[in-house]
Amino acid sequence: MPDVYVHRHTVREDEIDGQGHVNNVVFVHWMQDAAVAHSSAQGWTPKRYRDEGIGWVARSHFIEYRQPAFAGDEIVVRTWIGDLQRVSSRRIYRILRDGDDALLARAETNWAFLRLDDRKLIRIPPHVAEAFPVIGEKDPREES
Repeated sequence: MPDVYVHRHTVREDEIDGQGHVNNVVFVHWMQDAAVAHSSAQGWTPKRYRDEGIGWVARSHFIEYRQPAFAGDEIVVRTWIGDLQRVSSRRIYRILRDGDDALLARAETNWAFLRLDDRKLIRIPPHVAEAFPVIGEKDPREES
């Protein structure tokens, strides 16, 4: 079970905007895809959340765009848990171009934990929290 999850994607033509590069909202899709894939790799699939009647909802996103991405680029979304609070968690992302490791964006999402039937925020259960080690703000690769 990876503490830092690596999600790979090839930029598609339908992700390109009128300026010829990846549209800014596509980065949010990549973040969502990486978060779900990481959670699934940790044993928490969308089905498991539904079966237990619990889940996550995004409260806010922050994205700092650094370089554009283009059709055909191979990108890597590195994601991990920055912090885990009583009812929320901050997930960190580094979106890179594979090959030259160019930083395309730094991002984070503040996720809130809730009960699905009434959409009320609840404390993150211990059996969920233990599946997600807290790494902190920095990518472990950046610290060496």
